[in-house]
Amino acid sequence: MEARAVVPPQPRGAGKGKNEAGQGRNRRALGDIGNLEGVRDLEGKPQAQISRPMTRSLHAQLLAKAQGAVETNKNPVVPAVDNRVANNRKRAVVKKAAEAQKNVIDKPKSDTVTAKTSDEGEKIESVSGRESREGSSRKEVKTLTSILTARSKQAACGVTVNPKQQIVNIDAADLNNELAVVEYIDDMYEFYKLAESESRVRDYMDSQPDMNARMRSILIDWLTEVHCKFELMPETLYLTINIVDRYLSMQFVSRRELQLVGIASMVIACKYEEVWAPQIEDFICLSDYAYAREQILVMEKAILEKLEWYLTVPTPYVFLLRFIKASVSPDKEMENMVFFLAELGLMHYPTVILYCPSMIAAAAVYAAQCTLDKSPFWSETLKHHTGYSEEQLMDCAKLLVSCHSAAAESKLKVIYRKFSNPERGAVALFTPAKCFQAT
Repeated sequence: MEARAVVPPQPRGAGKGKNEAGQGRNRRALGDIGNLEGVRDLEGKPQAQISRPMTRSLHAQLLAKAQGAVETNKNPVVPAVDNRVANNRKRAVVKKAAEAQKNVIDKPKSDTVTAKTSDEGEKIESVSGRESREGSSRKEVKTLTSILTARSKQAACGVTVNPKQQIVNIDAADLNNELAVVEYIDDMYEFYKLAESESRVRDYMDSQPDMNARMRSILIDWLTEVHCKFELMPETLYLTINIVDRYLSMQFVSRRELQLVGIASMVIACKYEEVWAPQIEDFICLSDYAYAREQILVMEKAILEKLEWYLTVPTPYVFLLRFIKASVSPDKEMENMVFFLAELGLMHYPTVILYCPSMIAAAAVYAAQCTLDKSPFWSETLKHHTGYSEEQLMDCAKLLVSCHSAAAESKLKVIYRKFSNPERGAVALFTPAKCFQAT
Protein backbone atom coordinates (compact mmCIF):
# COMPACT_ATOMS: atom_id res chain seq x y z
CA MET A 1 0.00 0.00 0.00
CA GLU A 2 1.34 3.34 -0.98
CA ALA A 3 1.46 6.17 1.52
CA ARG A 4 -0.56 9.35 0.78
CA ALA A 5 1.43 12.33 -0.19
CA VAL A 6 1.63 14.79 2.69
CA VAL A 7 1.36 18.44 1.81
CA PRO A 8 3.68 20.39 4.04
CA PRO A 9 1.93 23.22 5.92
CA GLN A 10 2.51 26.70 4.61
CA PRO A 11 2.86 29.83 6.74
CA ARG A 12 0.10 32.45 6.74
CA GLY A 13 0.39 35.13 4.14
CA ALA A 14 2.34 32.94 1.81
CA GLY A 15 1.40 33.35 -1.80
CA LYS A 16 -0.05 36.79 -1.38
CA GLY A 17 2.89 38.38 -3.04
CA LYS A 18 2.26 36.39 -6.15
CA ASN A 19 -1.35 37.46 -6.54
CA GLU A 20 -0.95 40.94 -5.14
CA ALA A 21 -0.58 42.47 -8.54
CA GLY A 22 -3.82 40.86 -9.70
CA GLN A 23 -5.75 41.65 -6.56
CA GLY A 24 -7.92 44.16 -8.41
CA ARG A 25 -9.21 41.45 -10.72
CA ASN A 26 -10.76 39.38 -7.92
CA ARG A 27 -14.12 40.67 -6.59
CA ARG A 28 -17.19 39.08 -5.01
CA ALA A 29 -20.29 38.49 -7.09
CA LEU A 30 -23.19 40.92 -6.57
CA GLY A 31 -20.87 43.31 -4.80
CA ASP A 32 -20.57 47.06 -5.31
CA ILE A 33 -20.35 47.86 -9.00
CA GLY A 34 -19.33 51.46 -8.57
CA ASN A 35 -15.95 50.51 -10.03
CA LEU A 36 -14.17 53.24 -8.09
CA GLU A 37 -10.69 52.93 -6.68
CA GLY A 38 -10.10 53.73 -3.05
CA VAL A 39 -7.97 56.85 -2.64
CA ARG A 40 -6.72 58.86 0.27
CA ASP A 41 -8.62 61.96 1.27
CA LEU A 42 -7.03 65.36 1.72
CA GLU A 43 -6.04 64.65 5.32
CA GLY A 44 -4.20 61.54 4.27
CA LYS A 45 -6.52 59.04 5.92
CA PRO A 46 -6.82 55.83 3.90
CA GLN A 47 -10.21 54.93 2.43
CA ALA A 48 -11.73 51.50 2.45
CA GLN A 49 -10.12 49.23 -0.11
CA ILE A 50 -12.37 47.94 -2.88
CA SER A 51 -11.25 44.91 -4.76
CA ARG A 52 -12.34 45.71 -8.31
CA PRO A 53 -10.63 46.55 -11.63
CA MET A 54 -9.86 50.16 -12.37
CA THR A 55 -9.24 51.69 -15.78
CA ARG A 56 -6.83 54.53 -16.33
CA SER A 57 -9.36 56.79 -18.02
CA LEU A 58 -11.91 56.44 -15.18
CA HIS A 59 -9.16 56.98 -12.58
CA ALA A 60 -8.01 60.17 -14.28
CA GLN A 61 -11.61 61.41 -14.66
CA LEU A 62 -12.40 60.95 -10.98
CA LEU A 63 -9.24 62.72 -9.85
CA ALA A 64 -9.92 65.63 -12.21
CA LYS A 65 -13.45 66.06 -10.82
CA ALA A 66 -12.19 65.97 -7.24
CA GLN A 67 -9.53 68.63 -7.88
CA GLY A 68 -12.01 70.85 -9.78
CA ALA A 69 -14.50 70.70 -6.90
CA VAL A 70 -11.78 71.72 -4.38
CA GLU A 71 -10.82 74.76 -6.39
CA THR A 72 -14.49 75.84 -6.90
CA ASN A 73 -16.02 75.34 -3.48
CA LYS A 74 -12.88 75.65 -1.31
CA ASN A 75 -14.29 72.84 0.77
CA PRO A 76 -12.85 69.45 1.47
CA VAL A 77 -14.15 66.89 -0.98
CA VAL A 78 -14.58 63.23 -0.28
CA PRO A 79 -14.76 61.26 -3.52
CA ALA A 80 -17.65 58.86 -3.75
CA VAL A 81 -16.66 55.25 -3.14
CA ASP A 82 -20.11 53.70 -2.91
CA ASN A 83 -23.42 54.10 -4.72
CA ARG A 84 -25.24 54.48 -1.40
CA VAL A 85 -22.99 57.38 -0.44
CA ALA A 86 -23.69 59.04 -3.79
CA ASN A 87 -27.42 58.58 -3.43
CA ASN A 88 -27.42 60.02 0.11
CA ARG A 89 -25.52 63.03 -1.18
CA LYS A 90 -28.08 63.60 -3.95
CA ARG A 91 -31.00 63.46 -1.52
CA ALA A 92 -29.29 65.94 0.80
CA VAL A 93 -28.72 68.38 -2.06
CA VAL A 94 -32.36 68.09 -3.21
CA LYS A 95 -33.55 68.75 0.33
CA LYS A 96 -31.36 71.84 0.67
CA ALA A 97 -32.52 73.08 -2.74
CA ALA A 98 -36.17 72.69 -1.75
CA GLU A 99 -35.56 74.63 1.50
CA ALA A 100 -33.85 77.39 -0.42
CA GLN A 101 -36.77 77.61 -2.85
CA LYS A 102 -39.23 77.85 0.06
CA ASN A 103 -37.31 80.74 1.66
CA VAL A 104 -37.23 82.82 -1.50
CA ILE A 105 -40.21 85.20 -1.22
CA ASP A 106 -39.13 88.09 -3.40
CA LYS A 107 -38.87 85.85 -6.48
CA PRO A 108 -42.14 83.98 -6.86
CA LYS A 109 -41.55 83.23 -10.54
CA SER A 110 -38.42 81.21 -9.88
CA ASP A 111 -39.19 77.54 -10.34
CA THR A 112 -35.73 75.98 -9.98
CA VAL A 113 -32.81 76.11 -7.57
CA THR A 114 -29.33 75.41 -8.90
CA ALA A 115 -26.96 73.54 -6.61
CA LYS A 116 -23.53 72.42 -7.72
CA THR A 117 -22.23 69.25 -6.14
CA SER A 118 -18.63 68.25 -5.84
CA ASP A 119 -18.90 65.28 -8.10
CA GLU A 120 -21.75 66.10 -10.48
CA GLY A 121 -22.10 69.85 -10.82
CA GLU A 122 -25.61 69.53 -12.26
CA LYS A 123 -28.81 71.54 -11.82
CA ILE A 124 -31.46 70.05 -9.55
CA GLU A 125 -35.00 71.22 -9.85
CA SER A 126 -36.86 71.80 -6.65
CA VAL A 127 -39.78 69.56 -5.77
CA SER A 128 -42.12 72.50 -5.44
CA GLY A 129 -41.24 73.72 -8.92
CA ARG A 130 -42.01 70.36 -10.46
CA GLU A 131 -45.30 70.05 -8.61
CA SER A 132 -46.42 73.51 -9.70
CA ARG A 133 -45.75 72.75 -13.36
CA GLU A 134 -47.32 69.31 -13.12
CA GLY A 135 -50.39 70.79 -11.44
CA SER A 136 -50.74 73.43 -14.14
CA SER A 137 -50.39 70.84 -16.90
CA ARG A 138 -53.07 68.56 -15.49
CA LYS A 139 -56.51 69.11 -16.98
CA GLU A 140 -59.60 68.70 -14.82
CA VAL A 141 -61.53 65.67 -16.10
CA LYS A 142 -65.17 65.25 -15.04
CA THR A 143 -66.03 61.67 -14.14
CA LEU A 144 -69.31 60.07 -13.14
CA THR A 145 -68.11 59.81 -9.55
CA SER A 146 -67.24 63.50 -9.38
CA ILE A 147 -70.60 64.46 -10.89
CA LEU A 148 -72.55 62.29 -8.44
CA THR A 149 -70.46 63.61 -5.54
CA ALA A 150 -71.20 67.17 -6.56
CA ARG A 151 -74.90 66.35 -6.81
CA SER A 152 -74.82 64.76 -3.36
CA LYS A 153 -73.18 67.84 -1.84
CA GLN A 154 -75.71 70.05 -3.60
CA ALA A 155 -78.60 67.92 -2.36
CA ALA A 156 -77.22 67.94 1.19
CA CYS A 157 -77.58 71.70 1.22
CA GLY A 158 -81.27 71.28 0.41
CA VAL A 159 -81.57 74.35 -1.79
CA THR A 160 -80.36 74.97 -5.32
CA VAL A 161 -79.56 78.63 -5.57
CA ASN A 162 -80.39 80.31 -8.84
CA PRO A 163 -79.60 83.94 -9.62
CA LYS A 164 -83.30 84.71 -9.93
CA GLN A 165 -85.01 82.10 -7.75
CA GLN A 166 -84.58 79.46 -5.10
CA ILE A 167 -85.69 75.90 -5.86
CA VAL A 168 -85.77 73.36 -3.06
CA ASN A 169 -84.19 70.01 -3.80
CA ILE A 170 -87.13 67.71 -3.01
CA ASP A 171 -85.02 64.56 -3.48
CA ALA A 172 -82.38 65.37 -0.86
CA ALA A 173 -83.90 62.94 1.65
CA ASP A 174 -83.94 60.08 -0.88
CA LEU A 175 -80.29 60.06 -1.91
CA ASN A 176 -79.69 56.70 -0.23
CA ASN A 177 -82.97 55.20 -1.44
CA GLU A 178 -82.26 53.22 -4.59
CA LEU A 179 -85.97 52.84 -5.36
CA ALA A 180 -86.32 56.63 -5.56
CA VAL A 181 -83.99 56.67 -8.62
CA VAL A 182 -82.93 60.21 -7.79
CA GLU A 183 -80.32 60.26 -10.57
CA TYR A 184 -82.88 60.15 -13.37
CA ILE A 185 -86.24 60.92 -11.76
CA ASP A 186 -86.45 64.23 -13.63
CA ASP A 187 -85.88 62.49 -16.96
CA MET A 188 -88.66 60.02 -16.15
CA TYR A 189 -91.19 62.79 -15.58
CA GLU A 190 -90.12 64.58 -18.73
CA PHE A 191 -90.93 61.35 -20.55
CA TYR A 192 -94.30 61.11 -18.78
CA LYS A 193 -95.16 64.63 -19.93
CA LEU A 194 -94.42 63.60 -23.52
CA ALA A 195 -96.25 60.27 -23.28
CA GLU A 196 -99.45 61.63 -21.71
CA SER A 197 -100.51 63.14 -25.02
CA GLU A 198 -100.59 59.66 -26.61
CA SER A 199 -102.98 58.27 -24.01
CA ARG A 200 -105.03 61.42 -23.49
CA VAL A 201 -108.79 60.91 -23.81
CA ARG A 202 -110.56 62.79 -26.58
CA ASP A 203 -114.17 63.93 -26.45
CA TYR A 204 -116.23 60.83 -27.21
CA MET A 205 -119.70 61.71 -25.90
CA ASP A 206 -120.97 62.64 -29.35
CA SER A 207 -120.03 59.18 -30.62
CA GLN A 208 -121.97 57.47 -27.80
CA PRO A 209 -125.66 58.19 -28.49
CA ASP A 210 -126.82 55.69 -25.89
CA MET A 211 -125.13 57.40 -22.94
CA ASN A 212 -124.29 60.83 -21.52
CA ALA A 213 -121.85 62.46 -19.08
CA ARG A 214 -124.21 61.86 -16.17
CA MET A 215 -124.18 58.11 -16.78
CA ARG A 216 -120.42 58.14 -16.89
CA SER A 217 -120.28 59.92 -13.51
CA ILE A 218 -122.60 57.28 -12.03
CA LEU A 219 -120.27 54.54 -13.31
CA ILE A 220 -117.16 56.23 -11.84
CA ASP A 221 -118.97 56.73 -8.53
CA TRP A 222 -119.85 53.01 -8.40
CA LEU A 223 -116.31 51.93 -9.37
CA THR A 224 -114.93 54.12 -6.56
CA GLU A 225 -117.22 52.29 -4.11
CA VAL A 226 -116.00 48.90 -5.39
CA HIS A 227 -112.42 50.15 -5.10
CA CYS A 228 -112.99 51.04 -1.44
CA LYS A 229 -114.80 47.75 -0.78
CA PHE A 230 -111.82 45.71 -1.98
CA GLU A 231 -109.31 48.12 -0.35
CA LEU A 232 -107.32 48.36 -3.55
CA MET A 233 -104.30 50.54 -4.23
CA PRO A 234 -104.94 54.17 -5.33
CA GLU A 235 -103.27 53.72 -8.73
CA THR A 236 -105.74 50.94 -9.56
CA LEU A 237 -108.68 53.37 -9.51
CA TYR A 238 -106.89 55.92 -11.72
CA LEU A 239 -105.91 53.26 -14.26
CA THR A 240 -109.46 51.85 -14.27
CA ILE A 241 -110.94 55.25 -15.16
CA ASN A 242 -108.31 55.73 -17.87
CA ILE A 243 -109.13 52.34 -19.45
CA VAL A 244 -112.87 53.08 -19.39
CA ASP A 245 -112.49 56.46 -21.08
CA ARG A 246 -110.06 55.25 -23.71
CA TYR A 247 -112.27 52.31 -24.64
CA LEU A 248 -115.40 54.44 -24.81
CA SER A 249 -113.56 56.85 -27.12
CA MET A 250 -112.84 53.97 -29.54
CA GLN A 251 -115.84 51.68 -29.34
CA PHE A 252 -119.59 52.15 -29.25
CA VAL A 253 -121.10 50.81 -26.01
CA SER A 254 -124.76 50.36 -25.25
CA ARG A 255 -126.32 51.46 -21.99
CA ARG A 256 -126.72 47.84 -20.82
CA GLU A 257 -122.99 47.11 -21.29
CA LEU A 258 -121.64 50.27 -19.64
CA GLN A 259 -121.29 48.66 -16.20
CA LEU A 260 -119.77 45.58 -17.81
CA VAL A 261 -117.09 47.78 -19.38
CA GLY A 262 -116.38 49.25 -15.94
CA ILE A 263 -116.06 45.80 -14.30
CA ALA A 264 -113.77 44.45 -17.03
CA SER A 265 -111.65 47.60 -16.86
CA MET A 266 -111.16 47.22 -13.10
CA VAL A 267 -110.30 43.53 -13.55
CA ILE A 268 -107.55 44.55 -16.00
CA ALA A 269 -106.28 47.32 -13.70
CA CYS A 270 -106.17 44.96 -10.71
CA LYS A 271 -104.16 42.42 -12.66
CA TYR A 272 -101.75 45.19 -13.67
CA GLU A 273 -101.35 47.00 -10.32
CA GLU A 274 -102.32 44.69 -7.47
CA VAL A 275 -100.31 41.91 -5.88
CA TRP A 276 -103.48 39.99 -5.01
CA ALA A 277 -106.23 40.79 -7.51
CA PRO A 278 -109.87 40.09 -6.57
CA GLN A 279 -111.57 37.14 -8.19
CA ILE A 280 -114.10 37.64 -10.97
CA GLU A 281 -116.76 36.04 -8.78
CA ASP A 282 -116.29 38.92 -6.31
CA PHE A 283 -117.12 41.44 -9.04
CA ILE A 284 -120.15 39.39 -10.09
CA CYS A 285 -121.42 39.46 -6.53
CA LEU A 286 -120.96 43.24 -6.20
CA SER A 287 -122.78 43.78 -9.50
CA ASP A 288 -125.75 41.85 -8.09
CA TYR A 289 -125.13 39.05 -10.60
CA ALA A 290 -125.96 41.32 -13.53
CA TYR A 291 -123.29 39.64 -15.70
CA ALA A 292 -121.91 36.13 -16.05
CA ARG A 293 -118.27 35.16 -15.79
CA GLU A 294 -117.99 34.50 -19.52
CA GLN A 295 -119.32 37.96 -20.34
CA ILE A 296 -116.67 39.63 -18.17
CA LEU A 297 -113.87 37.56 -19.75
CA VAL A 298 -115.07 38.34 -23.28
CA MET A 299 -115.27 42.07 -22.51
CA GLU A 300 -111.82 41.99 -20.89
CA LYS A 301 -110.34 40.49 -24.06
CA ALA A 302 -112.19 42.98 -26.26
CA ILE A 303 -110.87 45.96 -24.27
CA LEU A 304 -107.28 44.72 -24.38
CA GLU A 305 -107.44 44.14 -28.12
CA LYS A 306 -108.94 47.57 -28.73
CA LEU A 307 -106.28 49.28 -26.59
CA GLU A 308 -103.59 47.07 -28.16
CA TRP A 309 -102.51 46.03 -24.66
CA TYR A 310 -101.24 49.55 -24.00
CA LEU A 311 -101.65 49.89 -20.22
CA THR A 312 -98.47 51.65 -19.12
CA VAL A 313 -99.87 55.17 -19.28
CA PRO A 314 -99.19 58.25 -17.11
CA THR A 315 -102.39 58.78 -15.11
CA PRO A 316 -102.94 61.80 -12.83
CA TYR A 317 -101.83 59.62 -9.91
CA VAL A 318 -98.30 59.35 -11.36
CA PHE A 319 -97.97 63.14 -11.36
CA LEU A 320 -99.73 63.60 -8.01
CA LEU A 321 -96.99 61.70 -6.20
CA ARG A 322 -94.30 63.99 -7.59
CA PHE A 323 -96.22 67.24 -7.28
CA ILE A 324 -97.27 66.59 -3.67
CA LYS A 325 -93.61 66.02 -2.88
CA ALA A 326 -92.77 69.31 -4.60
CA SER A 327 -95.03 71.20 -2.20
CA VAL A 328 -91.96 71.02 0.12
CA SER A 329 -93.83 70.49 3.40
CA PRO A 330 -96.69 68.10 2.63
CA ASP A 331 -98.64 66.69 5.57
CA LYS A 332 -101.37 64.07 5.67
CA GLU A 333 -104.08 66.72 5.53
CA MET A 334 -102.55 68.25 2.43
CA GLU A 335 -102.19 64.84 0.77
CA ASN A 336 -105.82 63.86 1.47
CA MET A 337 -107.12 67.18 0.15
CA VAL A 338 -105.16 66.77 -3.10
CA PHE A 339 -106.52 63.25 -3.69
CA PHE A 340 -110.04 64.37 -2.84
CA LEU A 341 -109.98 67.14 -5.45
CA ALA A 342 -108.30 64.91 -8.04
CA GLU A 343 -110.93 62.17 -7.72
CA LEU A 344 -113.73 64.72 -7.93
CA GLY A 345 -112.12 65.98 -11.14
CA LEU A 346 -111.94 62.47 -12.65
CA MET A 347 -115.62 61.90 -12.00
CA HIS A 348 -116.39 65.18 -13.76
CA TYR A 349 -116.34 64.50 -17.53
CA PRO A 350 -115.37 68.04 -18.73
CA THR A 351 -112.29 68.02 -16.50
CA VAL A 352 -110.97 64.81 -18.08
CA ILE A 353 -111.61 66.02 -21.62
CA LEU A 354 -110.32 69.59 -21.31
CA TYR A 355 -107.13 69.01 -19.32
CA CYS A 356 -104.27 66.54 -19.49
CA PRO A 357 -103.38 64.34 -16.49
CA SER A 358 -100.37 66.45 -15.43
CA MET A 359 -102.44 69.64 -15.39
CA ILE A 360 -105.22 67.98 -13.38
CA ALA A 361 -102.64 66.85 -10.84
CA ALA A 362 -100.96 70.27 -10.67
CA ALA A 363 -104.32 72.06 -10.37
CA ALA A 364 -105.35 69.70 -7.55
CA VAL A 365 -102.19 70.62 -5.63
CA TYR A 366 -102.74 74.32 -6.29
CA ALA A 367 -106.42 74.18 -5.24
CA ALA A 368 -105.48 72.22 -2.11
CA GLN A 369 -102.88 74.84 -1.18
CA CYS A 370 -105.52 77.54 -1.55
CA THR A 371 -108.15 75.58 0.38
CA LEU A 372 -105.81 74.94 3.31
CA ASP A 373 -104.46 78.50 3.05
CA LYS A 374 -100.84 77.41 2.70
CA SER A 375 -98.65 80.31 1.69
CA PRO A 376 -97.37 80.68 -0.91
CA PHE A 377 -100.08 79.03 -2.98
CA TRP A 378 -97.64 78.33 -5.82
CA SER A 379 -93.88 78.34 -5.21
CA GLU A 380 -90.95 78.37 -7.60
CA THR A 381 -90.28 74.74 -6.67
CA LEU A 382 -93.78 73.70 -7.75
CA LYS A 383 -93.47 75.70 -10.93
CA HIS A 384 -90.15 74.03 -11.71
CA HIS A 385 -91.33 70.45 -11.18
CA THR A 386 -94.82 70.77 -12.66
CA GLY A 387 -93.92 72.96 -15.60
CA TYR A 388 -97.02 75.12 -15.04
CA SER A 389 -97.38 78.67 -13.82
CA GLU A 390 -100.11 79.85 -11.47
CA GLU A 391 -101.94 81.55 -14.34
CA GLN A 392 -101.99 78.36 -16.43
CA LEU A 393 -103.63 76.39 -13.60
CA MET A 394 -106.26 78.96 -12.69
CA ASP A 395 -109.11 77.64 -14.91
CA CYS A 396 -108.62 73.98 -14.02
CA ALA A 397 -108.31 74.81 -10.32
CA LYS A 398 -111.58 76.78 -10.45
CA LEU A 399 -113.28 73.73 -11.94
CA LEU A 400 -112.01 71.48 -9.15
CA VAL A 401 -113.07 73.94 -6.45
CA SER A 402 -116.54 74.14 -8.00
CA CYS A 403 -116.75 70.34 -7.81
CA HIS A 404 -115.79 70.58 -4.14
CA SER A 405 -118.51 73.17 -3.53
CA ALA A 406 -121.17 70.98 -5.16
CA ALA A 407 -120.05 67.69 -3.61
CA ALA A 408 -122.12 68.05 -0.45
CA GLU A 409 -125.37 68.55 -2.41
CA SER A 410 -124.66 65.99 -5.13
CA LYS A 411 -126.46 62.65 -5.24
CA LEU A 412 -123.18 60.91 -6.06
CA LYS A 413 -121.66 60.95 -2.60
CA VAL A 414 -119.20 58.03 -2.59
CA ILE A 415 -116.11 60.25 -2.95
CA TYR A 416 -117.55 62.81 -0.55
CA ARG A 417 -118.22 60.14 2.11
CA LYS A 418 -114.82 58.59 1.47
CA PHE A 419 -112.99 61.81 2.33
CA SER A 420 -115.40 62.82 5.10
CA ASN A 421 -114.02 59.91 7.11
CA PRO A 422 -111.75 60.99 10.00
CA GLU A 423 -109.20 58.42 8.80
CA ARG A 424 -108.71 60.64 5.75
CA GLY A 425 -108.70 63.86 7.73
CA ALA A 426 -112.36 64.67 6.91
CA VAL A 427 -111.03 67.04 4.26
CA ALA A 428 -114.31 66.93 2.32
CA LEU A 429 -115.91 68.91 5.13
CA PHE A 430 -113.48 71.80 4.74
CA THR A 431 -114.70 75.07 3.28
CA PRO A 432 -113.78 75.35 -0.42
CA ALA A 433 -111.12 77.87 -1.37
CA LYS A 434 -112.55 81.36 -0.93
CA CYS A 435 -110.17 82.98 -3.39
CA PHE A 436 -111.85 81.12 -6.28
CA GLN A 437 -115.37 81.73 -4.99
CA ALA A 438 -114.77 85.49 -4.97
CA THR A 439 -113.82 85.42 -8.65
